[in-house]
Amino acid sequence: MLFKRAIVLFVCVLIVGSTALLASPKTSVRVGVYNFPPIAMVDQNNKAKGFLGELLKEFRGLNENLSFQIVHTSPSRRHLDFRNGLFDVIFFENPNWGWKSEAVNISSALLRDDEVYIALKKEGRNQSFFDTPAKKRIVAIAGYHYGFAKLETDSSKLRQQFDIELSHSHQRNLELIRADRPSVAEVAIVSRSFLEAYFVRFPDRRSEFLVSDALDQSYELSVITRKEGTFDTSLIDRLMQPLIENGRYQALVHSHGLQLPDRLARRR
Repeated sequence: MLFKRAIVLFVCVLIVGSTALLASPKTSVRVGVYNFPPIAMVDQNNKAKGFLGELLKEFRGLNENLSFQIVHTSPSRRHLDFRNGLFDVIFFENPNWGWKSEAVNISSALLRDDEVYIALKKEGRNQSFFDTPAKKRIVAIAGYHYGFAKLETDSSKLRQQFDIELSHSHQRNLELIRADRPSVAEVAIVSRSFLEAYFVRFPDRRSEFLVSDALDQSYELSVITRKEGTFDTSLIDRLMQPLIENGRYQALVHSHGLQLPDRLARRR
């Protein structure tokens, strides 16, 4: 009987410990954010926008004592900023994107997406144009991980191995494709979620592009938190649970043209 009481007490301590942060009136969480549209963006006032901005608003609605301090980072700098302690959590990352060597906890998958190759639609050009994308003149985003490059992000290495131009804007890259300058850009790589959002804004341009059936990569996105940090993945799960149970999270995902991971898609 004494042993059973000890077990119950231990479990109670764990539960109290996991909820203490959410009960605290002084809970401020530093969130690393870089521009990853339409999932996450940072505006001129250093506020999170896009899907992430709305999700953080939902979290604050669930617990008024929880606040989020946005730390603007970049795709190329995010791992260094994390190691240097500039932020405690970063949303919507894939563990394979350089996080397995870090001291982190990884939440369950919350989103999924994939990336496709884009070329200018021309007479006689078909899906075979994408058979060897790595041999084309590519435009991509600096610091992003790409399947064709085996997730390498070092700009100098990428330029040594591929005929590639790196920028900070998907829209700029698509404009380079539209300009029809093969010596500058033949193929752009964009996420399916960004491409669909782009076509919502510019529906007449859908007919201008040839979109690959083949994927550069497909991935599920999780939340990365500092191991032994004050804001851990168990708290993410606690915040997410009511939103998932009442369907609010799923509705938010679809309102932004995003995709649910398999584990949540099956709940619908």
